[in-house]
This record gives sequence, C-alpha cells and structure tokens, in this order.
Amino acid sequence: MAQRRVLLIVGGGIAAYKSLELVRLCARAGIAVRAVLTRAGAEFVTPLSLGSLTGDAVYSDLWSLTDEAQMGHIELSRSADLVVVAPATADLMGKFANGLADDLASTLLLATDKPVLIAPAMNVRMWESAPVRRNLHTLAADGVTVVGPDEGEMACGEFGFGRMAEPPAILAAIQRMLGGAAAPLIAPAQTPATPPVGVVPTGPLTGRRALVTAGPTVERIDAVRFLSNRSSGLQGYAVASALAALGAEVTLVSGPTALPRPPGVTRIDVESAEDMLAACEAALPADVAVMVAAVADWRPVAPASGKIKKSVLAARGGSPDLELEETPDILQLLSEPGANRPELVIGFAAETDDVETYARAKLARKGCDWIVANDVSGDVMGGANNAATLFTHDGSEHWPRAPKAEIARLLAARIATALDEAEG
Repeated sequence: MAQRRVLLIVGGGIAAYKSLELVRLCARAGIAVRAVLTRAGAEFVTPLSLGSLTGDAVYSDLWSLTDEAQMGHIELSRSADLVVVAPATADLMGKFANGLADDLASTLLLATDKPVLIAPAMNVRMWESAPVRRNLHTLAADGVTVVGPDEGEMACGEFGFGRMAEPPAILAAIQRMLGGAAAPLIAPAQTPATPPVGVVPTGPLTGRRALVTAGPTVERIDAVRFLSNRSSGLQGYAVASALAALGAEVTLVSGPTALPRPPGVTRIDVESAEDMLAACEAALPADVAVMVAAVADWRPVAPASGKIKKSVLAARGGSPDLELEETPDILQLLSEPGANRPELVIGFAAETDDVETYARAKLARKGCDWIVANDVSGDVMGGANNAATLFTHDGSEHWPRAPKAEIARLLAARIATALDEAEG
C-alpha cells in the first residue's frame, strides 16, 4: 500500500464522524489520504480535525482562488489512485448519478478518471425510496463500487438498513480496489431482508420465486490465501434487482462482493462453492434459477489450517504442492430432474473465444434450459458494461453492449414471458 493515495469526500450526516476513524486506519495501512469536506459535512466534523489526521490541506470550496491556484479541482480529482465518498448521502449519490456538479465534491466526482467507492449513509426510508434505488442502480451500472450500508438503529431512532459501513469494512474495500492486502473473504454480514414495510411488489413475476447466484466463490489454500476470480458480482446483483422489480420474491446467494443488498431482495452470503450449493438447495423450491456466479472450478483437496510459511517451504527446497479437486457443479446439479427442479434454469457462460460453440456445448452438457454467454476477454469481469447472447434449445438472441443493468432487464423480461407462456 506504500505511496497509494485516496481522495476522501466527506458528506453531511451523523456518520461523518466515522470518516475520522477511516483516515486513521488508512494511515496505519500506509495509505495517504487527502480530504474534501462538503458544506453539510462541516456541520459534523471540522476541517481542523480532518486536516490534523490527513496531514494535508482540507478542500471544501469550488470557488477558492487560493485552492485553485495550488491544486485545481481537475488535478485534485485525478491525483489520487481512488476516490472514496464516506458518508455518501442521498444528495451526493443523486448528483453523481445524474451528472450534476454544483459544488466541489460533485464536480470532483464527475471530473475524476479514477475508480470510485461510495459508502452510503441515510435514514432507512430514504435508502428504500424509489429515487435512491434508481440512483444506486445507475451508479452500480456505471462501475461505482458500493460498500454497505449496514442494518441497525439510526440516530433518528428508526431501525433498518442505512447505517454507514464500519471503517474497517470500508478500509477492506479500499485495499481490495488498490490491489493491496486482501479484503475479508466473507462479505459483511447482512440479515436477509424482505421488501420494505407497506411496499407490495407487483408485476408480471408477482407470486413467482427466483433464485439468483452472483459474485465469485473463494476456495481456501490456507488461513490467508485462496483461489478465486475477478467477478465483481455486478451482473448477478443487477439480475436479482431486475427480477424483484418485476414482482418476484428473490433470494440472492452471493459470494464475497462489496455490493449492497438490492432493495426487496433476500441475500445470503457464502464463501465456497460448497457453501453456495448448500444455500441454493435450501432456497428451493423456486420457479426460476439464474446461476450468474463465477464459481471456482477447483479447490485444494486439503487446505492448511494455518498460514503456509514460505521460510519453511524454502528450507525444504521447494514451493507448495497443491492437489486440486473439482468443486460441485451447481448448475448441473440444480438442472437435474426432480421435485425441486425450477421450471426454468439459466446458466451463464464466461468465454474468451469461440463463444457460441462453447455456450451451446454447455447448454447440452449441463441440462439447463438457457445459457447466457458473454465474451470476457475484455473488461467485462469487474466492468460496468456487458454484451451477451441468450442461447435456448430453440435458437439465440443477441444483446449488444450495454450497462449490466440493461442486460439484466432484458433477461428478466424474457424470463417473465417464458414463465407466463408456460403457465398459459
């Protein structure tokens, strides 16, 4: 982490006090922080407090001639390796999602060419509101990484999701994005949730149950090392959200990601392929299963309980011998005939060449109903956009490159049509 720099934007909210602890943790991890304090944020923490901890100037005024002369806002937005917004208020999220820039913080967010991580914090009713939900989906589709919020008691006395993630969880997400020390293997715990009180989902999938998997799986080598992949979980979370928007009762089984639970979706956090299979089986019966997760293909046969020491291996004159075995084939197992088999089972195929050939072979081999195939040789894994082709036993349908939320919407619409036709 040496020499890595974070630009921290502190929004207005009671959670702003946590930003001070976040700066302390970053400093201990060797990450330099430069802070931007919004006018509302300054009602909760002072420039002196932030400046004392960062050891740098604190920026707040877009129209400061002194600040612009010393560090113009364009240079400020691009001088860091990562931009972090904590707390990310509903106002900041709305401005960012809709391209508005009327102060220093919102201008920096539009001007930056670096990755952005946000830690939302707001009242539970605000978090569950339709405008915030739309803005969150827009930001996620644009490639913004989201950590939290957590569930708990609010400063206003209400209880629910909306509390800003704790500083250690935000630091872990920062470290992951900067490519440093590994973030926790298991995503921050979140209690499975039902739709907001008083909100009854309606749509063509009302009364239907959907199972969605998302993100990577993690297979432990020892206490600190693991086998995994670059999946961000964004496409799977978008699918879960799109199905919920059409009225489905959605269970999302997620490997480790930094994404928030989509509103109205029950999320179950898992780590390994074995864990994911067990969670999927427990979530049945369902009308449709959409297996988006990038499940690790192999796992160590005998993972070490402690850390494998390089010094011990060097003394023995070699590197570790990893004996691997295949992980459970979740898609194939859920596709097998039986009382609990979903009416529609959909797999995903991530390929780097000859996409159609491999996708059709997977469709025949796994026993599922559809395969959504995409070429991941570019920036699809971890990126904001995707292009996909839906393969069925009757033909195919290509969806050109678009935000992952749009790909999810197209798939959800096809699912609703297929289930409706089957019922009719």
